[in-house]
Amino acid sequence: MSSLLRLATAGSVDDGKSTLVGRLLYDTKSVLADQLDAVTRASVDRGLDTPDLSLLVDGLRSEREQGITIDVAYRYFATPQRSFVLADTPGHVQYTRNTVTGASTAQLAVLLVDARNGVLEQTRRHAAVLAMLGVPRLVLAVNKIDLVDYDESTFEVIAKEFTDHAVSLGYPMGEVLSIPISALQGDNVVTRSENTPWYTGPALLEHLETVPVAPDPHDAPFRLPVQYVIRPRTAEYPDYRGYAGQIASGTVRTGDEVVVLPQGLRSTVAGIDTADGPLGEAGSGNSVTVLLDDDLDIARGDLIASAGSAPEPADELSATVCWLAGSALRAGSRVLLKHGAKTVQAFVEEIVARFDEQQLRAVHAPESLELNHIGQVRLRTSEPLPADDYRTSPRTGSFLIIDPKDGDTLAAGLVGVGFPALGDAPAASADGQGATG
Repeated sequence: MSSLLRLATAGSVDDGKSTLVGRLLYDTKSVLADQLDAVTRASVDRGLDTPDLSLLVDGLRSEREQGITIDVAYRYFATPQRSFVLADTPGHVQYTRNTVTGASTAQLAVLLVDARNGVLEQTRRHAAVLAMLGVPRLVLAVNKIDLVDYDESTFEVIAKEFTDHAVSLGYPMGEVLSIPISALQGDNVVTRSENTPWYTGPALLEHLETVPVAPDPHDAPFRLPVQYVIRPRTAEYPDYRGYAGQIASGTVRTGDEVVVLPQGLRSTVAGIDTADGPLGEAGSGNSVTVLLDDDLDIARGDLIASAGSAPEPADELSATVCWLAGSALRAGSRVLLKHGAKTVQAFVEEIVARFDEQQLRAVHAPESLELNHIGQVRLRTSEPLPADDYRTSPRTGSFLIIDPKDGDTLAAGLVGVGFPALGDAPAASADGQGATG
C-alpha cells in the first residue's frame, strides 16, 4: 500500500498556487472528464484559448469571478508511489486563519513566490506560521520562472534569501528545498524541464513522491478520546461495556495497560471491536470500540491513553491561539473550551504575547487579540483536561474556544506551541501595541 502525504500550499496573492495545484491534478490524471469540461467552458467564457487549470481548485463562484482563493480547498490525488491530501490555502493577509487551518495537519508545505517579485512580506509571514505549526518540511516553488527567461541567477538569489529566512525560523538546512517552476507551462512540476538545464534537483512531484513522511502517527503515544460508551444491555450481551472513538494517535493492542484520564484509573485492554469484527491491534485513524478488563466509570469526553506515556491532566493551559472572531479577546474573558469530545468552562488569565505579522516579532502583553491575530495565552479551565503538547499529539494537543452566548467558534488553539525564533519586540505600550506594532 502506498504511503500518504498531507501537504499544504501557501504564498502571496497571484503567485499561482491554484494553477500549480490544478497542474498537479491535471498531469496526474486526477481530474474527471466533467470537471475538465466545466473548466474548459469557464475558460472560454473568459476568452482563454486553453483551460485555466486554477479553476480546478477555485471552486467558489466568488473565487472564480475574482481569480483569487479565499477558502481552504482540499484536493485528493494519487500516483503509483503515494497518495496525497492537499490543502490549497489563501494568500490574503486577512485570511491568515485559513492558512493556519490548512497547514495544521500538513507534513510538508509548498510555499510559492513569483520569480519576478521574489520573497515578499507575506512569504516571510507564511513561513513563520508554518514554523509555528511545526510543519517539518518546506519547499519553495519559484513560480513563473518562464517570465524571467528561466534565469538561473534570479532563482539563486530568491532561493538563498528564503533559505536563510527559513533557517532563522528553526528549519534545518536540509529540510528546505527550492525548485524553479512554471505552473502554467508545467516546467519542473511533474517532470524536469529542459528549459532549466542548470537545475539538477527533482521536479516537484518527484520530490513529493519520495520525501520521507514523518512523524508516523502510529509511532506516537496511544490516545483514544471516548466519543460514546456502548452498553447494549441485551440478552446476547448482558455485560458488554465498550468505549468507542477514533484513535487519535499511536497503536493499541489487546493486553496493553492503559490509563483513563482525567480520573487516572488503570486497566488492561481486553478486546478491540470494529465494524468488521475484532482486532488484535489497531492504529491511528481507526474507529474502534475498546473493551477493558475492569468495570470502570468512563464517560464521553474521557481519554484512554498508554499507561506509560499519558499526559498529566491540568486545569491551566499555556497555548498559542489563532483568533477567528470579529470581537476581540481580552484577559478576563470567560469562554468555553472544547477539547476532544469534552466542553468545559474556561477563563482567560493572561494574553502573554501577540505575533506581530508585519514585523514578524513578538509583542509582549498586548491588550487584546483581534481577528486573525496569533497570540500566546494562559487559560484556566473549570476541570482538569488531559491535553498533550501539540507537537506530541496534534489531535489531543489542540482545542477550540467557543462563545458561551451563541456557540460560535472564536479561536483554534495549540497547547504548548510557541512562536518561531524571531527575536523579541519591546514591551507593549498602554494601548497594547509595541514599538514595532
